[in-house]
Amino acid sequence: MATDTSQNFQAVIPAEFHTELSLPTADHDGLQFWQYMVAGSIAGSVEHMAMFPVDTLKTRMQALATTTTSSLLPPFGLRQSLASILKLEGPSSLYRGISAMALGAGPAHAVYFSVYEFCKQAFSSSSITTNKYSSLVHAASGVCATVTSDAVFTPMDVVKQRLQLKSSPYKGVVDCVSRVAREEGVAAFFKSYRTTVVMNAPFTAVHFAAYEAAKKGLVEVSPESVDDGRWVIHATAGGAAGALAAVVTTPLDVVKTQLQCQGVCGCDRFSSNSIGHVTERVIRKDGYRGLMRGYVPRMLFHAPAAAICWSTYEASKSFFHKLN
Repeated sequence: MATDTSQNFQAVIPAEFHTELSLPTADHDGLQFWQYMVAGSIAGSVEHMAMFPVDTLKTRMQALATTTTSSLLPPFGLRQSLASILKLEGPSSLYRGISAMALGAGPAHAVYFSVYEFCKQAFSSSSITTNKYSSLVHAASGVCATVTSDAVFTPMDVVKQRLQLKSSPYKGVVDCVSRVAREEGVAAFFKSYRTTVVMNAPFTAVHFAAYEAAKKGLVEVSPESVDDGRWVIHATAGGAAGALAAVVTTPLDVVKTQLQCQGVCGCDRFSSNSIGHVTERVIRKDGYRGLMRGYVPRMLFHAPAAAICWSTYEASKSFFHKLN
């Protein structure tokens, strides 16, 4: 009897109200909000853990520009930097600070991907947007995602980079957090937030737009292999998008690294945290080449990292689809 009443009640509800009365827990492709968070957290953690040694090399090369004058600055490339670290400090030094990454990457990427999916759904359903799969939607969604996730990740990124420096004075994550908070104040963890957002906004816009466009292009080129090679498609599109976005935003990444490492291990301190001030100091000391320092390891980090991240993320989403 109760079943008949429920069916009769649903029958008198106009069709246009059915969507409004449904619970807002499922997103546009059938997953719930928490499932996007879990998938993003797994993807971000796997990505950063796998590529952490390359990230250490990039940090060392970018911070080097603030510790010496231009005339004394050695022309260290990727291979020289790696050989120097392995010879003088050992392989374990490449993983110094990975615990800070572990603490920050999971929550930050959970926020990152869930906000991206939420905004993609919202922007796609907007009356302004006529094409659900337009690059503008993906780029705008990516920018919204990075602004929110950077607020979560920036403090741990500061800790990570300070631990990655040669002869870092900190014993570990807890020691670094307590000493920075005590000696420089809590605001020190967010000095680079503005620079990080300014860097990651165009990075994410290029990354997401390039990823979605490359994925769509690969599917159109070989539609018959979508089911069999879907992970290859995600990895290839993600790698290409990551490499492109990394090279474009390297100058801002140099500024971010120097702001986060200032005053540590001989790195310069800056009277202002503005991007223009730090950029001017870098150019004065090392020329315009200083703004591109570390672009090779940055590209080598983000290309495979993006491939790992996107393929892991899509695999996690597929798992939840089957679970649902």
